[in-house]
Amino acid sequence: MPLRPGWGSLGRPGQVRTNFFAVKIPKDAVYHEYEIEISPKAQAKGDRRPRILELVEQSPAFSNFTRHVAHDKSQRLVSARPLPQPLSVPIRYLEVDQEDNPQAMVFTVEFKFQRELSLSTLNDFMSGKPEHRGTDTQPYISALNLVVQSFASKRGVRVGGNKYFFPSSDQSFRLSLGVEAYRGFFMSIRPMYKQLMVNINVCMTAFYTPGNLAQAMMEFTRQTNGAMPQQFADKLKVATKHLGYTKKHTIARIMTSLTANKARFQCDELGGEVTVEEFFKRKYKITLRHARDLPVINVSTNRKRPVYLPVEICEIIPGQAYRGKLDGEQTAQMIRFACNPPDFNGNAITQQGFERLGLRPGTAPVLNEFGLSVDPHMAVVPSRVLPPPSITYKAGRPRIQNAGWNIVDIKLQTGGSIASWAVLLVNEGRRDEFRNEQDPQLIDFLKIFLRKCESSGISGANKPPKILSVNLPSPRDDPNRERALEAIRQVLRDKLNRNAKPSFILVLLSGVDKYIYPGIKRLGDVEMGLHTVHMLLEKARDTRGNRQDQYFSNVVLKVNAKLGGINHILDSGSMRWLTEKKTMVMGIDVTHPSPKSLPGSPSIAAVVASVDDNFVQFPASLSLQKPDWNKESKEMVEKLTEMTIERLQLYQKRNGGRLPDRIFVYRDGVSEGQYHLVLQHELGKIQAAFKQISPRAPYKPALTIAICGKRHHARFWPTASGDMTNNGNTVPGTVVDRGITDVYNFDFYLQAHNGLQGHVRPTHYTVIYDENHYGADVLQQGTHTASYLYARATKAVSLVPAAYYADIACERGRDYLNVLMNLIDDRSSVAAGTSTADKEAEKQRVYDDAVKKWGKGVHPDLKESMFYI
Repeated sequence: MPLRPGWGSLGRPGQVRTNFFAVKIPKDAVYHEYEIEISPKAQAKGDRRPRILELVEQSPAFSNFTRHVAHDKSQRLVSARPLPQPLSVPIRYLEVDQEDNPQAMVFTVEFKFQRELSLSTLNDFMSGKPEHRGTDTQPYISALNLVVQSFASKRGVRVGGNKYFFPSSDQSFRLSLGVEAYRGFFMSIRPMYKQLMVNINVCMTAFYTPGNLAQAMMEFTRQTNGAMPQQFADKLKVATKHLGYTKKHTIARIMTSLTANKARFQCDELGGEVTVEEFFKRKYKITLRHARDLPVINVSTNRKRPVYLPVEICEIIPGQAYRGKLDGEQTAQMIRFACNPPDFNGNAITQQGFERLGLRPGTAPVLNEFGLSVDPHMAVVPSRVLPPPSITYKAGRPRIQNAGWNIVDIKLQTGGSIASWAVLLVNEGRRDEFRNEQDPQLIDFLKIFLRKCESSGISGANKPPKILSVNLPSPRDDPNRERALEAIRQVLRDKLNRNAKPSFILVLLSGVDKYIYPGIKRLGDVEMGLHTVHMLLEKARDTRGNRQDQYFSNVVLKVNAKLGGINHILDSGSMRWLTEKKTMVMGIDVTHPSPKSLPGSPSIAAVVASVDDNFVQFPASLSLQKPDWNKESKEMVEKLTEMTIERLQLYQKRNGGRLPDRIFVYRDGVSEGQYHLVLQHELGKIQAAFKQISPRAPYKPALTIAICGKRHHARFWPTASGDMTNNGNTVPGTVVDRGITDVYNFDFYLQAHNGLQGHVRPTHYTVIYDENHYGADVLQQGTHTASYLYARATKAVSLVPAAYYADIACERGRDYLNVLMNLIDDRSSVAAGTSTADKEAEKQRVYDDAVKKWGKGVHPDLKESMFYI
């Protein structure tokens, strides 16, 4: 990876506070790392391991060491002092409220010395001297994370790598039936130039609502007219107390057709086969109240030996992170709760956060034992505010204010051309629909839209459209909307001239439906090669103020981009870093199956690339790839060589046979730990494309690759009122490349956009490969001004458009496989206890089905356009 070429200097200098806190560490301290081995290993799995280590800490054999050790509750321990070797601690396994039991399972926990960790090595790395750049800091950082997180890990609930929540003492926010959200804190050690820091941020996560399982099931029935979904309960942890102590179980399956009075099993103790209801009555003197109306659950993964429990004796254990993907309503609620201004978040971090995480002096004795302390004040680091570009249209020169501008009375830079167009009325009997194809209100509505197209500079906009309509069957009779989509398909096939396709179809929808929109996109993009532009009539027919005009303006931007037009360009000075040589800008992203996708669903990769010297048109290549079935996702793009060749060929076609001299790649969706994978796997595939596209004459364009990171936890607070927006955020154009950036690598944080809601998040850009030898100012300001070129907005966007387009194209690919990727239901769940071979066969079947549905991908008639915009 290239070294930082220097610091940026362009822009108005200033300072920002940031949620990084200085950590003092002993200069030459030595920590000691140990591996934890628990035997018998086969029985020490899942929730047992943390409990075993909890019992170890309570054991007299280990009590002398407890204060000066920190561990991950599983495999790794770090100590401020050497532990005796060999060291093994035997314990009898008991649950928290279980009385001592001589027959309890016995585990032996062994602590095996691995290595010494000298902090002088970490200090050398942070000195910035080139000879220390190759130091592997991961063992030191992970050890320090164990120490600073030790207090939180014992008192809170850990979610993911570094997030801690405290449900017992915090307010919850209801997201939906059975799901609630809690506010917690992210915390992670980061080595900076000459200073160790801890990054702390506010975060929100969804949890299952605790409580009685039977009550939860009945609530689902009352509120949804249906049973608790199988997917909701899958792997949900519940606790029972009928044994005299709390025992935890994991739900393998709700036995929807078996109630406690019907579920039978062999019980020799009670003299033969009994029902679950009889078993609990006779053995535990428990009379079940819901033996006939609620199903039992199976908590065994052995399909031949099910273990049934009545749901009314089960309690959903508190502090379980929700594993499903939040739906639209849940996401909206989550955003509502999480969307707080900077001041709120800052106070939550420095007050509640420091207290809950145990970072105040004297709160966590383990910090003192390791010689660590955390500064309670946020770090203040240098920042700059970069100047915005000028925006140019064919007519009208808008004034940029807060990274946005108005397009009243402007003409698009280059209007596309409409040969013919069509309108599709999708009728479902809702309020905002037009009566029929001849409805005078529809004719007036379309005339207003046409005038907007014409005044914006789109040619051929005065042509009257062909109006089609389709009446869809009720969702009650067509739950997956397959009949509805077939009706739409038939109307388009029967009513449109296949030899003279319309330039685009305006689709008028009266409501949001998770099947219809993606289904129409697949019909247009894949099957028929038709551009489709959707309007939601509730918004499009809102004539209050200038709302309709604004809505139509936004639709016109999409239409023009699809037609190959240019909405706006930047001034020549802002573009010079790209135009001084023939340059192609690429964006790459991969989207993966979600928790709601069928197992075996593919990942979808997108590569977009510019084809013009205005860097406005970015056609896309899409491809399926088999997910890595060990972890259900694979981040690297498998077919990157073919996809890059496809992009280069179109560039060549649009530029008189010439290939670009330089290529700049913005790679989205890669974590810091995967940078090396991009260099190992994707760099070679891009370079292979250069060789294959020009087999005779060597083609070696200068290549630069930058990673765009949005899933980080760096946040900024302005220190001067002149650098602050009305809601307390930093102003658009804020860039930070000192104080909290990498010790050696070329990275920076850039906030190009205006943070309208909540606490604005900058994008973290890291250059991992650079044959163009860009300076800091060139790349920072170039990326900043490029953020004003997003085709379907009149404002700067948070992510550079090439990466943004790749992300949108991936999501469009998900639409083509909507039923597999987004809409898993109970009927598609794989039964608990299914053999590994059966599961793998089912995954392969799902993947094969996806390949069949995908077909040849995007229709040839749309491949050279921005069909996804």
